[in-house]
Amino acid sequence: MPSDPAAVLLDMDGTLVDTEGLWWQAVAAVAGRPLTDADVPFVHGRTIEDVAVHLGSVTLTGPLTDAFAERIHQDLTVVRGAPELLAGLAASAIPTALVSASPRSIVELVLPRLGHAFDLVITNEDTERGKPWPDPYLEAARRLGAAPSRCVAIEDSPAGIAAALAAGCRVLVASPETGLPPLHAVRAWRARHGETLPEEA
Repeated sequence: MPSDPAAVLLDMDGTLVDTEGLWWQAVAAVAGRPLTDADVPFVHGRTIEDVAVHLGSVTLTGPLTDAFAERIHQDLTVVRGAPELLAGLAASAIPTALVSASPRSIVELVLPRLGHAFDLVITNEDTERGKPWPDPYLEAARRLGAAPSRCVAIEDSPAGIAAALAAGCRVLVASPETGLPPLHAVRAWRARHGETLPEEA
């Protein structure tokens, strides 16, 4: 359809699966203290390496990954509307990429629950810089052979939104609370917004 994007690039944590609470629990457990609002810019949507540095040492990357994985094994919820959107994208043969700040070991725990064959999976190991830098989205668009301006990115975190906008993608903001829209709503949204970035994000 004319309103179809060249590709849909989807964040994982907080967008397709409701793992942000699990991530915060994992970070607090490793940090040994409750997290505060001051931690949000350094934790929400950031790579595990970035969070480890925020907590004081890159050596905390392993413990953070293990703590997060343990909680995913125990309690993983797929965001409302995600299965329907992914099924619609597959039925319409619209290329999809999972673009996550999580490491591949975490992504591989989640993928079976999503039940979708992504054309491409980008994790934090695939680019030198992670979100909020544009590199993950630029790499996804490059590998799919799509112009970023013709891609729709679906994100929930400020870091992820900033990364997708900086890459030149159209960005649809979602959250576990609102759920994900069906494909016809994504098409209508893209038709309204076209391929030109807004003056204000």
